Amino acid sequence: QVQLVESGGGSVQAGGSLTLSCAASSYTNCMGWFRQAPGKEREGVASIYTSGGTTYVDSVKGRFTISQDNAKNTVTLQMNDLKPEDTARYYCAARTALGSRWCDLRPGVYTYWGPGTQVTISS
Repeated sequence: QVQLVESGGGSVQAGGSLTLSCAASSYTNCMGWFRQAPGKEREGVASIYTSGGTTYVDSVKGRFTISQDNAKNTVTLQMNDLKPEDTARYYCAARTALGSRWCDLRPGVYTYWGPGTQVTISS
């Protein structure tokens, strides 16, 4: 069992930045960030494989960066140029993937989930 705890959410104005962090109780080779706005399905935002390979949803490319510290079992999501449509509850998730191509943005394949942290962007 892997426990995940997110931190770093908050409220900022459009154009601002936030950094989300996720601490895992043990190592997994694939971690991702997901978000869910009220009335919407959970959406994959970014994922990272242990080798460093990353995947992003198109709407955040060029604005968000996912990174990891394997020694500390942490993953970070740097979010820049935030927009009101980025408002959601953000969740960290982890799984054991067979390879980088399986470390993707489908919520259903992730095994472990954190409780989430709220991100609110005002216009």
